[in-house]
Amino acid sequence: VQLQASGGGLVQAGGSLRLSCAASGSIRSINSMGWYRQAPGKQRELVATATSDGSTNYADSVKGRFTISRDNAKNTVYLQMNSLKPEDTAVYYCKYSTFVHEYWGQGTQVTVSS
Repeated sequence: VQLQASGGGLVQAGGSLRLSCAASGSIRSINSMGWYRQAPGKQRELVATATSDGSTNYADSVKGRFTISRDNAKNTVYLQMNSLKPEDTAVYYCKYSTFVHEYWGQGTQVTVSS
């Protein structure tokens, strides 16, 4: 499975960005796709995940501001990020996982200026 992420960039605090991640290859019908982030000097952390059956999960720090969605026909997951804060600055990674495998995308930089 290959993952191609896009949509990062530089935005002012309070602004919005939309990340996309398209999966290709041997895609299983039951899977989870999501976003994680890693800020300098910090561990990688969960942002949001969405399963193929429609379940979603969010980190408390992004609830009410970020929305994850999927287009299963396109094997693509999106992350709409609103009301961005400087502490959201990080490299955002897309992840695809099944019961036995997980794959990571290359990461896309999100920088929020104050």
